[in-house]
Amino acid sequence: MGRGGIGGAVAAADLENSDSTRGFVRDVKRIVVKVGTAVVTGQNGRLAMGRLGALCEQVKELNFQGYEVILVTSGAVGVGRQRLKYRKLINSSFADLQNPQLDLDGKACAAVGQSGLMAIYDTLFSQLDVTSSQLLVTDRDFRDPSFGHQLRETVVSLLDLKVIPVFNENDAISTRRAPYEDSSGIFWDNDSLATLLAKELDADLLIMLSDVEGLYSGPPSDPQSKIIHTYINEKHGKLINFGEKSRVGRGGMQAKVAAAVTAASKGVPAVIASGFVTDSIIKIMRGEKIGTLFHNEANVWDCSKEVTTREMAVAAKDCSRHLQNLSSEERKKILLDIAGALDANVDLIISENEADLAAAQDSGYEKSLVARMTLKAGKITSLAESIRAIADMEDPISHTLKKTEVAKDLVFEKMYCPLGVLLIIFESRPDALVQIAALAIRSGNGLLLKGGKEAMRSNTILHKVITSVIPDVVGKKLIGLVKSKDEIADLLKLDDVIDLVIPRGSNRLVSQIKAQTKIPVLGHADGICHVYIDKSADMDMAKRIVLDAKVDYPAACNAMETLLVHKDLNKTEGLDDLLMELAKEGVVIYGGPVAHDTLKVPKVDSFHHEYSSMACTLEFVDDVQSAIDHINRYGRYAGFHLNILSMFFFCYTKFDCLKYFVSVHTQIVLSQLIRSQQILFYNKLTGI
Repeated sequence: MGRGGIGGAVAAADLENSDSTRGFVRDVKRIVVKVGTAVVTGQNGRLAMGRLGALCEQVKELNFQGYEVILVTSGAVGVGRQRLKYRKLINSSFADLQNPQLDLDGKACAAVGQSGLMAIYDTLFSQLDVTSSQLLVTDRDFRDPSFGHQLRETVVSLLDLKVIPVFNENDAISTRRAPYEDSSGIFWDNDSLATLLAKELDADLLIMLSDVEGLYSGPPSDPQSKIIHTYINEKHGKLINFGEKSRVGRGGMQAKVAAAVTAASKGVPAVIASGFVTDSIIKIMRGEKIGTLFHNEANVWDCSKEVTTREMAVAAKDCSRHLQNLSSEERKKILLDIAGALDANVDLIISENEADLAAAQDSGYEKSLVARMTLKAGKITSLAESIRAIADMEDPISHTLKKTEVAKDLVFEKMYCPLGVLLIIFESRPDALVQIAALAIRSGNGLLLKGGKEAMRSNTILHKVITSVIPDVVGKKLIGLVKSKDEIADLLKLDDVIDLVIPRGSNRLVSQIKAQTKIPVLGHADGICHVYIDKSADMDMAKRIVLDAKVDYPAACNAMETLLVHKDLNKTEGLDDLLMELAKEGVVIYGGPVAHDTLKVPKVDSFHHEYSSMACTLEFVDDVQSAIDHINRYGRYAGFHLNILSMFFFCYTKFDCLKYFVSVHTQIVLSQLIRSQQILFYNKLTGI
């Protein structure tokens, strides 16, 4: 595995879905891909041209990116059988049709089908400007001591020429007879052939495509069966109940598992995945957790000791009850201890964060995302100070809102109380983990956190620092860190344990989560933050607000993206000074239709665009109502952030100070500027 990987070209496409156990694919160059008969042919026995086309396109893509791909294909016997049955049918007399047809000879089927199968591969690859070659082998070939050397020379020459070697067992002249259950040879089916070739040809990875998504704990048709993403022989070897083999082919899943285990034991990782998915190979090379991985180091990854999602959620629930029993001062002390722990571990946090940043940059992440991931010493200090500020806030728990005497000596009290356990899914900002944890502790809630994969090391060290100072009387499992994307689906089923889900991401993410759970969901979706400057505004104040809202942290989700200006300020000295200051800071201005015509700035493609960088949109409006209408149209869904209520800034002299206009379902005017307004998680006894 030491040829020097080029996997970043594929991996950069979607590291959000990648898994830490699949990181080795970045060092992969030579790949053996085995495709089974059930993938190559359809239910009617004919070639499945759509799946074959998708397979060839993926192989072409990897070939063009510099990977060396070796294909091992089944299907010749199936294709030949279908052709011979058709030929026999059209040549049969009526009398022949009255008699049951005997099974066709498998070797004859292989001889007929092999040429047709390779003709299809040659045609498909030729359409993609790729050259393929055919190599047929038998078990006895490998008994010749000189064969292995000659095989390697030939294959290496083909790979150097960017030719795809296509292997198949030469069934027509093989000494084994149907039903091919003799496993005493060097190889006995194409699964074991693929394993043998992977070892002989020094492959870095073996991919086996089947008609199921991977290895399941039981028959895939059983609803109780779950896919096994990482196979550990000591854990799964005797527990798996194999279902029926596929409708075609020889060995089914049991043969594939045996071949994959053998490959892994010889140092070649193997993945069993679905050949029915059009981009399975590409996803595997991205490092995504699809299919079942077989790796010789899987047993040391300690997968068998993973805490189940239910255990994690129940532990957070139990710890939250202990937290709620503490006094306000005791919860305050926990927060102060967390702030102190952050200050004491700045160097360690920065070291882990820098590792995340380097990986993200190598993978081609956008600069705005890398900026959101960055943790500098100043930001960590600021986080510690914000936690101290939360600690000093008024205790949100057990406030009595209303008392009603319903009968003599019977008083009903309406009070604030903690929600219970929160599942919060957030983006790439590791500082969000600290803020969310502090708010949850202050408000007496348990917490399950799922951050982005790209910030996993940062999230892990922050989680470790925070939980290290949570006292034993509460329990360090108060805050659980969810590390796998696959665990989210299981957590969303725990409506008896988790009380609220808060997804921080795209519309698609929020919609998917709402569709998958009965747990209440407080959804945030896409949105654009606006600043409006009225004609009567104090321009000095407006300049300070705009510069702070755009320049201070342009990658933040609450940074200004659109600047709305009253039309009477067009070409005034105050606005010109503001635009000059923005340009001096490096902010690129894009104009709406009016601003584009009058200021001659580049025209914006859409008012829905979120820059997350040193750029913004400027447009002129007629009055305050026009600004509100614009915001309601283009910024309506920018409603919820975990640590800041930052929606639409209005500079307007009728107000004594800057006010926030929040547009979710109704407009709410907050009567003061609160730069770090915190949202505490609580509910009333009567509901959320």
